[in-house]
Amino acid sequence: MNAGPNAMDTSPAALDVLVIGAGVSGLATAFGLARRGFQVEVLDPGPKPGGVIGSVKRDGAMYETGPNSALDTTPLIGELIEAAGIAAERVPASAVSNTRFVVKNGKPVPLPMSPGAFLATPLFSGLAKARLALEPLVSRQPAGVEETIAHFVRRRLGREFLDYAIEPFVAGIYAGDPERLSVPAAFPKLHALEQRYGSLILGAILGARERRKRAETAKNTAKSFSFRGGMQTLTDALARGAGRVTLGAKAISLTRLPDGSYSVVYDKDGETLVRQARAVVLAVPAGEAARLAYPLAPDATRALQEIEYPCVTVVASVYRREDVDHALGGFGFLAPRVEGRAVLGTLFSSSMFDGRAAEGQVLLTNFVGGRRNPELASADDETIVTKVAAEHRALLGARAPALWNALTRWPRAIPQYELGHLGRMAKVAQAEKALPGLRFCANYRGGVSVGDCIASAHATAESLGAWLRAPVTARVS
Repeated sequence: MNAGPNAMDTSPAALDVLVIGAGVSGLATAFGLARRGFQVEVLDPGPKPGGVIGSVKRDGAMYETGPNSALDTTPLIGELIEAAGIAAERVPASAVSNTRFVVKNGKPVPLPMSPGAFLATPLFSGLAKARLALEPLVSRQPAGVEETIAHFVRRRLGREFLDYAIEPFVAGIYAGDPERLSVPAAFPKLHALEQRYGSLILGAILGARERRKRAETAKNTAKSFSFRGGMQTLTDALARGAGRVTLGAKAISLTRLPDGSYSVVYDKDGETLVRQARAVVLAVPAGEAARLAYPLAPDATRALQEIEYPCVTVVASVYRREDVDHALGGFGFLAPRVEGRAVLGTLFSSSMFDGRAAEGQVLLTNFVGGRRNPELASADDETIVTKVAAEHRALLGARAPALWNALTRWPRAIPQYELGHLGRMAKVAQAEKALPGLRFCANYRGGVSVGDCIASAHATAESLGAWLRAPVTARVS
């Protein structure tokens, strides 16, 4: 698509990189490139930077519209926070939040975190516990054979572990269905443990040594953190250091020019404008990336269009502390599919971090929908609030209505790493190779967590920066 005769070319002559998308992936990429000395601009159609990340204050409480915390899994996270100047604002999750609950038989049961607790927990039967001892004897899947998470867990650990450990965990991360998600795509480290060691138990022990050498922490043992002002503190800081951030700017088309640079046509306040840059980073959801990259990369765009995003509605609920019987001494609870609950899970947000609720009140953050129950996520506000309140009464002993509820709807919430996902990403990588200077960086690639996005953004900034500095005759994607 051409800009047309009425388009205004506002391209800064020295613009090196144009990043489309001001979520954490785009902002962290732009921040890294700006720190490397490149001229960067970020375009985003939203009213604020941060994408799904948002921290909202209301009546003495502060709730999150997206991620409530992040896991400290790699030194890259701390380095980014330090570089952004917000290290003093970082706060760890409370010690009590190390306890996590899984609903069984209508009650939140603590997830065992030690061998002794595992032997004593009512979460799994004696037969399931004995079955776990046989895990090192289970044969590994042949290399190159892709299987779903559900098949993988049933094969190695048994049905109960799928129902009361892995399925709710998958719902909590992806809002997804383990019968459809790919092990090597969605949980590559889990897949690698089996392939390398032939056993998850042996791999967890031996793999811990390698993680220590790389200064990495496994997600199941990594510590959660946020910021005094909420997760938006991170994206606000990145936006300040990411070069120019233009909001309310909807990208319309992407064109590669004869000299190898790129031209982006976008709309802002009803005016059609143009930006040109030596390189472009598409840090937007898969469908939007597909729209912009077509017809430059038809194979990649078809692959991106296959990635599905279930809808999720986030409900922040504030109660008087005295109206909730449960001690709320933990991170929150996950609700397995087999329990038939209306929520995927609930975070005890005011137990995790100070300042999340007013004195004498508690904040619960609830997640509804996903692959499991998309109809409820799309229901009207009253229906959703009524269902969530019923769960609070049944599972947490709420004896009075919430003081207030705030709903945030994400019609396309989390990309699903379903079977064939690695093949789809291979086509994206091929497009990058065929189109030097074009990069795809978003949470459909490399992991969906905040930490995953930061790691992917770091790799993108590193590789793109090296490409930009290379002599023209030596450049490859």
